[in-house]
Amino acid sequence: MIKTAEFVTPEHPDKRCDFIADSILDAYLAGDKRSRVAIEVMGGHRLVTINGEVTSAAKPDIMAVVKGIVGEEYKVIENIVLQSPEIARGVDTGGAGDQGIMKGYATSETESLMPLEYELARNLCQKIYEKYPLDGKTQVTIENGVPTVVVASFQNTTNDKLLPLVQSIITAKEYLINPAGEWKQGGFDADTGVSGRKLIVDNYGPELTIGGGSFSGKDYTKVDRSAAYMARRIAVRLLTERKAKTVHTKIAYAIGKAEPVMAVALVDGVEEAIIGYDLSPHGIKNALALDTVRYADTCVWGHFGRGFVWDA
Repeated sequence: MIKTAEFVTPEHPDKRCDFIADSILDAYLAGDKRSRVAIEVMGGHRLVTINGEVTSAAKPDIMAVVKGIVGEEYKVIENIVLQSPEIARGVDTGGAGDQGIMKGYATSETESLMPLEYELARNLCQKIYEKYPLDGKTQVTIENGVPTVVVASFQNTTNDKLLPLVQSIITAKEYLINPAGEWKQGGFDADTGVSGRKLIVDNYGPELTIGGGSFSGKDYTKVDRSAAYMARRIAVRLLTERKAKTVHTKIAYAIGKAEPVMAVALVDGVEEAIIGYDLSPHGIKNALALDTVRYADTCVWGHFGRGFVWDA
């Protein structure tokens, strides 16, 4: 089989927006662990726009948080309003903040229990970033588990230096290094980013289906995030307990309802109900200690396979 996955550095414009969104979330939670936060961020070209809904007793200095990340020269537009009362009445009783389908996955093909092509792309991106901590992307194609084509595009690199670095990290049949040419303008200076746009990188790579909801800027009552984390934990545990090759998990919710309307797992292709877990938003929060997580740490380098509590 032929599979391909990509990865991006924390300096990529979309990931910068994710980091800003989760840093704002962290700022609210630091002052009030019961904060309900749904923040969207768009940034680029000396402008960052913050839009969303928050209900919290905390009053963090959002301007200081954002400028501490992007710099004082950026204009910041902030438009944060209270959470809709119609949504709040469902969440107040312990229900999910929205409807949606969340998916989890685990595979025995790598130590991290993540897809091989995803891990290869992530590992390559991380190792290049150690030397060139700027905007960049990697992409790895494998055929029957063997790397065939490797792509690496990194800001402020020269091909004569980047190529041997890539070759020292991963062996492949073909290398495409800065295929559009060497480049110096990157990050917010080159492109506009939007939070929640790198969903496949956030999850398991393009070979796996995902629920579709973004993670960054959302507190645990948004099951887009919390239930996706729980779906990963259940997949990992079933994989380990059953000594399986692959596990897919699916959990679906209705807005305002605490219990999921669907919770199933496919263990090596055989479907079964997920039992023995409290899958309400509060139950997930307690099981994963989601009120103690520093979310800005989760949004770079992928949300899974990095040793977080939901990976065990």
